[in-house]
Amino acid sequence: MMNTRKFLSMLAIAGLFASSCSDDDDNPVVVNEEEVITTMTVTLTAGTDVVTLTSRDLDGPDGPNAPVVEVSGSLAANTTYTGAIELLNESETPAEEINEEIEEEADEHQFFFEVAGTLNATAAATDTEADYPPLTGTNPVGLAFELVTTVASTGSLTITLRHMPTKPNDGTLADAGGDTDIAQSFDLTIE
Repeated sequence: MMNTRKFLSMLAIAGLFASSCSDDDDNPVVVNEEEVITTMTVTLTAGTDVVTLTSRDLDGPDGPNAPVVEVSGSLAANTTYTGAIELLNESETPAEEINEEIEEEADEHQFFFEVAGTLNATAAATDTEADYPPLTGTNPVGLAFELVTTVASTGSLTITLRHMPTKPNDGTLADAGGDTDIAQSFDLTIE
């Protein structure tokens, strides 16, 4: 009886080793790692009025320090701003510009703009995948966007970059899914 148990135990262990050494590498899964983003700079331009929003988190989202967030000034009421987003990985020297990766993989990225509080503004992407050849899709990307203000107010604008969102989607984070590469909220004032 004891020899039968030892035999069955050894047989089970041998089966585990055999199954873990199987040849399943014929179709390896390609892993597209998320970008490391330490710095987001958003430039809002309306004529000569330029407002800059910056978030810098040099120790990364898992580090102990919170990002340093700066807003250079107030927005004007009843104004349309042209927005541009620049993303950097400043943990490398020289700093790596992440925009190039997003442009190359525009079909795998999308920015989302959420207004909260009483901020009287709307924001939407003005670029699509087709703006980044060889892609031809009509889905929004968001490296370029438009921010339209109305009356004086305060609140926040949260900008979120999603990696591998469902496309097309209804423009919400809940419908898009995917993984968040970076998300930052900026407190804004419209005067």
